[in-house]
Amino acid sequence: MTLDAATLQVLIARLAGIADEMGAVLQRGAFSPNIRERADCSAALFGATGELVAQAEHIPVHLGSMPASVAAAIAAFPALGPTEQVVLNDPFAGGTHINDVTLVAPCTVDGQLVGWVANRAHHGDVGGMAPGSIPPDAVEAVQEGLRLPPVRLTADVAAVLAANSRDPVERGGDLDAQAGANRVGAARLGALVAAYGAGALDEVADYGERRMRAALDEMPDGSWAFEDVLDSAGGAPVAVRVHKRGPRITFDFTGSAPQVRGNVNAVLAVTVSAVAWALRSALDPTIPANGGALRPVTVIAPPGTVVSAVAPAAVGAGNVEVSQRVADVCLGALAQAMPDRVPAAGQGTMNNVMIGGDGWVYYETLGGGQGGRPPAHGQPARAGMSGVHTAMTNTRNTPVEALERAYPLRVRRYGLRSGTGGRGLAAGGDGIVREIEVLEPCTVSLVTERRESRPWGLAGGEPGQPGENWLIPQGDERRAQRLPVKVTLRVAAGDVIRIATPGGGGWGVPPRAS
Repeated sequence: MTLDAATLQVLIARLAGIADEMGAVLQRGAFSPNIRERADCSAALFGATGELVAQAEHIPVHLGSMPASVAAAIAAFPALGPTEQVVLNDPFAGGTHINDVTLVAPCTVDGQLVGWVANRAHHGDVGGMAPGSIPPDAVEAVQEGLRLPPVRLTADVAAVLAANSRDPVERGGDLDAQAGANRVGAARLGALVAAYGAGALDEVADYGERRMRAALDEMPDGSWAFEDVLDSAGGAPVAVRVHKRGPRITFDFTGSAPQVRGNVNAVLAVTVSAVAWALRSALDPTIPANGGALRPVTVIAPPGTVVSAVAPAAVGAGNVEVSQRVADVCLGALAQAMPDRVPAAGQGTMNNVMIGGDGWVYYETLGGGQGGRPPAHGQPARAGMSGVHTAMTNTRNTPVEALERAYPLRVRRYGLRSGTGGRGLAAGGDGIVREIEVLEPCTVSLVTERRESRPWGLAGGEPGQPGENWLIPQGDERRAQRLPVKVTLRVAAGDVIRIATPGGGGWGVPPRAS
């Protein structure tokens, strides 16, 4: 090391601050409520070789998979000009699903490449079979929308992306915001490297490795297995066995279901991101989230499975739903090794809602219940939070005012779904209910999970309640129709969609009723 401990911590904080500023620039400049209001975007900084060195506390599934996109961009364009950027959304070239558009830009100091900056944002629509570009009926990636391999971001490429969207103006505005965020990030990172030296970024990553190895040393050696299911893939299993020996750990997903005919498949980068989030959450959330921290971690995910899908599989729900189940099984296995570190299962879904009409598309994920939490740091067991986004998502819910101003929609009901958290010494948090009335004929798609299986409890706690999806024609409750876990349908003006999200599992044996 050339940096003392205090200087290293200051550097880490400054790097995270740059990523935070990039995210703020992106959110403030974006056109879509999904990015501007919900903050469905992420930013990170990378060393000259493409290793992650710092990130903002944005979206875990974005950030853990972003290094694969940066690696694909570097492989395609190792010698970019200082003002050039690469754009991509190809799930099979480091991406997640095609809605997540990633921009990668080089950072140079005195003409020398010293690092990279990147940001990823969920674009509400990039074409495909249904508004929102996560069509539940897709069986191949070509049906999900425009797929961009790593290409230079030019005016022509931006025009192609906009032309393939049902809302081209929104796409152009969001893409411009992403480009601006990278320009700010590259300038800030260049100034920091000029002050500290290029080797400082390597020291940050090395520090992450030391912290992870130290945390693993405190974890008992052994092997632990856990399995869960994907409702929307016909109960397909997601299975993991965790092997830990000394300062190394392996997550082996052998035994997970083969990739399915449908969009409930995740690419490898998504699975790696879920492993990284679960491990850091259980061991020590203060471990720097960088590439060094993952050096002692091995992920085995057989190609052609739901956790490592290969082309031409549709993968739209992999990023949003399979990632949640991968996180769940990782935490379920780690709970056996560290029962005082892991809560019961959260809602286990992102509750994707997509509604689109003539020239507009609304996209949102909805919060639910967090799992009850074990005693920690001298504190008693704590109930899970209610109505929050859990695990691989870290977005907000769209404010009612913003939604109604931007789209021909009306929110009829929005509140907690009382009693849906699992009972326990620490109860699970409650889900929410959101009812949306459409004001003109349009298409609705729902991609959800935990409508059949339930978020599991731990240490004797009870599972949370599953979610529900409903169509209420013309708002008439007498005609209400229960909808499947995954569906696309045409609706008329005045129809209402009700999404009731799952509660979290309980932790600990429930107290007896008095």
